[in-house]
Amino acid sequence: QVQLVESGGGLVQSGGSLRLSCAAPYITFSDYTMGWFREVPGNQRELVADITKTGSTSYGDSAKGRFTISRDNAKNTIYLQMNNLKPEDTAVYYCNAIHQTVSLYYWGQGIQVTVSS
Repeated sequence: QVQLVESGGGLVQSGGSLRLSCAAPYITFSDYTMGWFREVPGNQRELVADITKTGSTSYGDSAKGRFTISRDNAKNTIYLQMNNLKPEDTAVYYCNAIHQTVSLYYWGQGIQVTVSS
């Protein structure tokens, strides 16, 4: 069943901003490291950013300085604020949840982000 629900994608011009949201209402949210990955046809799914249950963050190289991941444990939601978007950011973005203790993970359905030149 669907455990993660993404929203906030769409079409934006180069240099613009979007904020992605991922709600996880059906899991024990505070037990999971949450993250965003993206996938372009012909490429492997790659890490954009993740955030642990304690708030530690990691970013892929392309996201550093432009994207910010955050989590609101009270709302069971993570966010990805994407600024200064570039056409190469165009991809399907996937929310991910990993329970490190029991090796349990979930993927969202993916949401399209398209950045025009």
